[in-house]
Amino acid sequence: MDDQGDRWRDLGEFIRQQRGTARLSLRRMSELAGISNPYLSQIERGLRKPSAEILRQIAKALRIQAETLYVRAGILEERDPADDLAAEILRDQFMNEEQKQTLVRIYLSFRHENEDKAVSPPVDPPGESSSSE
Repeated sequence: MDDQGDRWRDLGEFIRQQRGTARLSLRRMSELAGISNPYLSQIERGLRKPSAEILRQIAKALRIQAETLYVRAGILEERDPADDLAAEILRDQFMNEEQKQTLVRIYLSFRHENEDKAVSPPVDPPGESSSSE
């Protein structure tokens, strides 16, 4: 099957898993989403390409972010969570600009520090062992 067909099948499977996690029957979910039972079933089986509006309704019924479904459907590209957190900090109304900038700098420095550790694990100097005696 082509990439686009795989995408819809994967999206449908994800929706079905989320519905199972939420303990919603197909019928109840279709009621909450405001779409027909057969149409939801076809989406879950990857037979239909739902619109952004239908995905929004499904996300609302599942109580998840619509963006999650949009990314899986290829409507949006996945964003870096660091960008989201930094943007949220900058939107905060209870901090002044200097506090916001300081908090963003600290967050990004911690993130970069941990990314460096994840990329290159620490190496013991020659002659030393990492086990404690």
